[in-house]
Amino acid sequence: MRTAQVNRNTLETQIAVSLNLDGTGVSEFSTGLPFLDHMLDQVARHGMMDISIQAKGDLHIDAHHTVEDIGITLGQAFAKALGDRKGIRRYGHACIPLDEALSRVVLDISGRPGLVFDVEFTRARIGDFDVDLLHEFFQGFVNHALVTLHIDNLRGDNAHHQAETVFKAFARALRYAVEHDPRTTGVTPSTKGTL
Repeated sequence: MRTAQVNRNTLETQIAVSLNLDGTGVSEFSTGLPFLDHMLDQVARHGMMDISIQAKGDLHIDAHHTVEDIGITLGQAFAKALGDRKGIRRYGHACIPLDEALSRVVLDISGRPGLVFDVEFTRARIGDFDVDLLHEFFQGFVNHALVTLHIDNLRGDNAHHQAETVFKAFARALRYAVEHDPRTTGVTPSTKGTL
């Protein structure tokens, strides 16, 4: 089983992440941010990963540090759980609809961090959650998971639907990319011989 546990403790946040890439979609979240918990649940369920995240942050200031640091810590756990990355598919992509919204996510477990985030939300907040923070989450993730990630919301009128299609597509793309390819067992999927 490809698993990892990572803790991140700063003056702003205390975060514990447990991740099983070969799980069944079991999740447990306590971040103080219900909307983020809902989005992370999409990653677990549709990515077929077991994810537990316990976070305490300086939410009395705002949610920025907590959201970004959750992305960082989840990215660190992802990189650790992947191990040597031999035999994985490496690339993943998904297009996911939810009613009027449609998002596309394409990723490469490349060993190089990169994010293209092309999402124009139709409103600035979903409930109490500032949608700008979703970019911070994904930036933190790619910087520490060492993946190249392209996220495009192709259409949508409802900001909740836009966000949910992004996270569901992210989950499905991750699921495919980390799966073992029986044709490349024990082989690093790169002409360089390393990722």
